Amino acid sequence: MAQQGFFNAFNDVWLLDGVRTPMVDYCGAIGHVSPTDLGIKAAREALARAGVPGSDIGSVITGNMAPGDFDQFFLPRHIGLYAGVPQQVPALMAQRICGTGFELFRQAGEQIEAGACDAALVVGTESMTRNPIAAFDHRTGFKLGAPVGFKDYMWEALKDPAAGINMIQTAENLAKQYGISREEVDQFASDSFAKAVAAQESGFHAGEIVPIVSEKFELEGYKPRGIKLQGKLTEVSADTHARISPVEVLAKLRPVYEGGVQTGGNSAALVDAAAACVVASGNYVKANGKKPLARVVAAAVVGVPPEIMGIGPAPAIRLLLERTGLTLADIGRFEINEAQGAQTLAVGRELGLDLARLNVNGGAIALGHPLATTGVRLTLTLARELQRSGLRYGISSACVGGGQGIALLIENPQ
Repeated sequence: MAQQGFFNAFNDVWLLDGVRTPMVDYCGAIGHVSPTDLGIKAAREALARAGVPGSDIGSVITGNMAPGDFDQFFLPRHIGLYAGVPQQVPALMAQRICGTGFELFRQAGEQIEAGACDAALVVGTESMTRNPIAAFDHRTGFKLGAPVGFKDYMWEALKDPAAGINMIQTAENLAKQYGISREEVDQFASDSFAKAVAAQESGFHAGEIVPIVSEKFELEGYKPRGIKLQGKLTEVSADTHARISPVEVLAKLRPVYEGGVQTGGNSAALVDAAAACVVASGNYVKANGKKPLARVVAAAVVGVPPEIMGIGPAPAIRLLLERTGLTLADIGRFEINEAQGAQTLAVGRELGLDLARLNVNGGAIALGHPLATTGVRLTLTLARELQRSGLRYGISSACVGGGQGIALLIENPQ
C-alpha cells in the first residue's frame, strides 16, 4: 500500500546559506532576549553570509511557537523589516510545533516554484526561557473561592489532551512497543553528547554560529530594537549544553516515570536560539552567480497516532523515499530531532536505519530543541555536513506533538 501523506517535489529550489545563534541553556545567558531579536540577529547574518541584499527577498517566512513577549503578533513583520527586507514584502508565521522549521522550507519551496518570489528568508526562533506563566480563563474576573488558573505554558503544552498523555509518555509507549531498554537510551544519549562535543572541538559547529553580542538594530523612521547582554558578558559564541556524559552518570538519573526509560539526561535539552536561511530559485542562483549549500529536493508531512507521535519521522521519510524513487542506502546522512532518546531509537528500528549515519555531529539531547528553530538548524547542519563529507543526499526530520512527522530531502550540489 502506498504511504499516505502530504508531499512536495521541488525542481529548482536552493538553500543558499544560513546561520544560527548559539543554543543556550534555559534560564541562561540569553534567556532575557526576545525571540524577535534573536530572529533578527540570525536573519541579518544569514543574508550577509548568503551575499543577498534584503531588497532581493520577496517573502519572509518565520516560525515561533511560544510567545516570548507581548510583541509576538508582530514577530514575522519585525524580523523582516529590521533585517532590511523592503516594506512591501509580506511576512508570515507558520506553526507545525516541533516541525515548524522544516515547514518554513516547504512553504518557501512552494512560493518559489509558484513564482511568488525568487528568494525567501526563513527564520525559526524560540525562547524556551520566556515561555509565559499564563491564564486563559480570567477575562471576566476572579470568582470568590474559584481556582486561579495560572499555569506554566511550556509544561502544559507538553500534554496532549486528546490522548490524555504528555510527550514523555509517548516516548515510553514507543520504548515498550519496540523493546527499547533504559541502557540503550542512555547509551544513545551519551553518544549524542560525545558527538556534539567532538563537533564543537573540531570547529564544525562554530562554522554555522553567529555570536550574540550587545547591539542595536536600527530601522529608519522607527524605534530601534536590539540585544543587550546582562552583567559583564560581552559575547555568547558557543552552545552551552553539550558536555561529555558517560553512561554511568546518565544511569544514575531518576526516570521521569517509575520504571520508564526517559530521564532529564536522555531527552532533548531546553535551550534558547534562532536560525535563519536564504532559499532561492535556480534563476536567482544563476543570475547572481551563487554557489548554494544545497538543493531542496522534496518535503513530506504525515499523520500518526497521537499516543506514539514520536514515530512520525519514519513514515515521513518513507513517503519521501517512495515518491522520489530513492532508498535508505542512497541517503548519506540523516538529521532526526532527538525529542527523546527512545523516540529516536524507535524511528531507527522502524526504518532499519544505520545509526552511524544519524546525527553525526550530535543531536537535540546534547544541543537542545528550541521548537521552531530546530528544523532550520537541522537542515542547515545537514547541508554543511553533506558538503564536508562529500555525500550527495541527506534527510532532516522530526516528530510533531499531536501525531505528525515531517521530513526534508536535500542534495549536495557539489
